[in-house]
Amino acid sequence: MATIWRRARGLLASAAALVALGGCSLPSFNLGAINLPGFGSSTEEGTPGFVRGFIGGIAIDEPRAGLIGRDILSAGGTAADAAVAMGFALGVTLPSRAGLGGGGACLVYEAERLEPEAIEFLPVSPASVPAIADRPSALPATVRGLFALHARYGRFRFEQITGPAERLAREGTPVSRAFARDLALVAGPLFADPQARAVFARNGAQPLQEGDTLVQPQLGALIGQIRSAGVGSMYQGALAEQLERAAAAAGGSMPESEMRAVLPRARAPLSRRIGNDMIYAASGADGSWATGAILAALAGPGRYQGSDAAGRAHALAEASARVLGEVARRRASGMGAGDDALSPERAAAVMAGYTADRASPAAMLGGRLPVLPASASFAVLDRNGMAVTCAFTMNNLFGTGRIAPGTGLLLAAAPGRGSVQPPLLAVLLAVNTNINRFRFAGAASGEDAAPAALADVAARTMLAAEPLASAITAPRVARGTADAVRAEPELPDAVRAGLAARGAPVTVASGGLGRVNAIDCPEFRPRREGGCTVVTDPRGPGLAVVE
Repeated sequence: MATIWRRARGLLASAAALVALGGCSLPSFNLGAINLPGFGSSTEEGTPGFVRGFIGGIAIDEPRAGLIGRDILSAGGTAADAAVAMGFALGVTLPSRAGLGGGGACLVYEAERLEPEAIEFLPVSPASVPAIADRPSALPATVRGLFALHARYGRFRFEQITGPAERLAREGTPVSRAFARDLALVAGPLFADPQARAVFARNGAQPLQEGDTLVQPQLGALIGQIRSAGVGSMYQGALAEQLERAAAAAGGSMPESEMRAVLPRARAPLSRRIGNDMIYAASGADGSWATGAILAALAGPGRYQGSDAAGRAHALAEASARVLGEVARRRASGMGAGDDALSPERAAAVMAGYTADRASPAAMLGGRLPVLPASASFAVLDRNGMAVTCAFTMNNLFGTGRIAPGTGLLLAAAPGRGSVQPPLLAVLLAVNTNINRFRFAGAASGEDAAPAALADVAARTMLAAEPLASAITAPRVARGTADAVRAEPELPDAVRAGLAARGAPVTVASGGLGRVNAIDCPEFRPRREGGCTVVTDPRGPGLAVVE
C-alpha cells in the first residue's frame, strides 16, 4: 500500500502541474486513463503504452534512437529519461557523430526548478599523450554526463533506460539513412582499422548500406558492464584499466589516472530576455552561447523585427559572422564565453559598426574558425512540460576512426591535438518566466553553420511569430569570417539580390546550412491539442514525433 500511495501522491502532484500548464481548466485525469498498476490497468508503468493521450514530442537526427525515446515517454518516463536513453542509443545507431567515447552538452527545463540548468560533458584531451599514440583520443565524458542528467531529472532506474541501447548493440539494428551517409563518406580510411572494418563493413569489404543490420556485440557488452557495475566502473577500476590498454592498442590514450577526473558540470546557463521570453544557453559549449549571442544581436533595434526578407538575411549573416569571429578570438586567447555573453552590452559591442544597408568587410569580423567536427542533436518534451535539448560529438566524423580492441568503444578524437578542433554544440532553450512555462527547445548540427541555423529558426518563431514548420524549411544564409555570404539554392532571387546590393558576394551552399531539431509551444500549453509543434530538419534524415 505504501508504494501505491507514493504513486498516488505522484499523480496528485502531476495533476497540479497539469493545471499550471493547461491554463484555466484541468485536462481529463483519472486513474484508469493513467493505467496505474493495481487499479485495473492492462499496462504497467515502465511499459510503452502506460501513458494514454499526450506523451510529449521528440525531434532527433537519427530515427531509431528517436523511437526509443518515444517508448520511454510512452512508458511514463520524463524527458530526461528519454534523453538519456536516446543519448546511449545514438552511440549505437549513429556512432559516427555520438558515442560513449565522446561527449556533449544539454539544457534542461523543469517547471519545479527556478530556472533551467546546463549539463556540460565535453570530451577533453588527456594531459599527456605517449609518442606511440598516433591518433590521440579524447577522455570520454558521455556516460558520466548522461548519468548526471538522469540523477538530477530522471524517474526510471538507470538500467531501465540504458537497456534499449544495449539490446540494439547486441541484437543489431537496421542501418539508418543518416548513418549510411556518414559511413559512405569515410569508409576508405575508416576500414584501415580492422576493428572498425569488422563492425561497419559487409563481409569485411563494402560499407554497410541503409537497411543492413548493424551488430556491435562488444559495445553491447560494454554497455552491459556499465549497467551492472555502475557508471563509475568506466572511469576507475578493472574496466577503466581495460579501456586504457585497449585505447593504447588503437593508437589512443585514455589513462585511468586521468579518467577518474572526468566529471560533468551542472550549472546555471547564460540567459537573456527576448520579448516576453527568456533564452538560455550553455556557457561551456561554444555553439550554444554563440547561438544565443546571434539571437541577442538580431533582437537589437533596426536589425530583424520590421525588416524585409533581405534585411533579415543580411542581419543574420552579419550577426553570425561577427559572433563566430568572437568565438575564434576567445578560443585563441583561451577565454571562455564570459558571464555577459548574451548581454545587451556585449551584443552592442559585437555589432559595433553594423549598418542595415552595407555588409561589413572581413577585417571587421575577427578571427577565423578552422574546419569544425561533426555533431548530432535532439530536443525532447514530456507530457508534464519538462524539456531537454542536447548535442553530442566525437570531435571528428567517427572520432579517431579506430575501435579500442575487445571493447567496442569507438574512440573520439582529442580536441586541440593536430587539426582537431572543439565542436560548436548548438543548443538553446526559451521559457516564459512570467508564467514559468516552456516555450522553445532547439538543437542543431552542421559544423560552423549550426549556430546560425538554430538562431535563424528561433528568431523566426520568437521574433517574427512564424510557425516552426515554415521556420525550419525556410532557405538559410550564413556568413563565416570571410567576405562571402553562403546561401542555400532555394533562397529567393530578391533576397539574393538584396544581399548583393549590400556589397556581400553570395555563394551557393548546395549541401544545406545546418540541421535543426526543435519544439515550439507558442501558447505555453504542451498538453493542448496542437499546442506544440515538433519538427526535424528536412535537410537531414531525422525523425519528429509528437503524440
